[in-house]
Amino acid sequence: MSATPLPDVILYTRDGCHLCDETRALVQSLLEDRAARGRPAGLLRERDITANEEWERQFFATIPVVEVRGRRLELATSAGKLRRFLDEALDAALV
Repeated sequence: MSATPLPDVILYTRDGCHLCDETRALVQSLLEDRAARGRPAGLLRERDITANEEWERQFFATIPVVEVRGRRLELATSAGKLRRFLDEALDAALV
């Protein structure tokens, strides 16, 4: 039986976004907590929206945005919402 690779956790951000900085720290903490409890935790990857015109158009007013396998949480600043989102998205990746 082969293990299913965990999906990346993508954080759409841009320089100077203090909400993005806070969300980065929160997501990293939540992923570390999941790993410590033996639950699946993907790797956090960042995408600077200013590096891609489509991302900038799509996410300018809604960053920070967290994405896992096409599921997105926009204005991702609530610890409770982020925890639920990651739980649902990462646990669904195992099914």
